Formats: sequence, C-alpha cells, structure tokens
Amino acid sequence: MLMEVQFGAGAAGYEHSHVHEQISYCLAGRFEYSLDGRIRMLAAGESIYVPSGARHGVRALEPGMLIDVFTPLREDLLARR
Repeated sequence: MLMEVQFGAGAAGYEHSHVHEQISYCLAGRFEYSLDGRIRMLAAGESIYVPSGARHGVRALEPGMLIDVFTPLREDLLARR
C-alpha cells in the first residue's frame, strides 16, 4: 500500500507503532524522523525503513511530502477515508 502525505512546516506525525513494515520516502522537504528513540534527518530523495512494531514519528522542518509504503495493507487507514 502506498500513501502520499503532505506536511506544512512544523507539522508532526505523532509517535506510534503498528504491526506493518513501512518505508517512508521523502519526495520534498526536510524531516526529523524518530525511530525507536533515535532521531534521523530525512531529506528529498532519502528513505527510512520502519520494522514491524517499531515506535516512530516525524516532524516537518519545512513544507514537504512523504510517500509511505506499508506491507501488509493498512486496513485501519482505509477505514478513515
């Protein structure tokens, strides 16, 4: 499952975990990405792998966009549409 997520400067995705594996690919902007208590900077063209069960969250340092890839399908996100 692919999901495009747009962020304004300072916007944050709250820290959480789920059973799905995830890859976040940065299309634009710069992000501070928290993964299991460690901070990593993510910029356009870079990606990060989030294993199943890992606590993670993100904060946009400037306007930007991420593509999140999940496996298996995130039924919980589809239900929000």
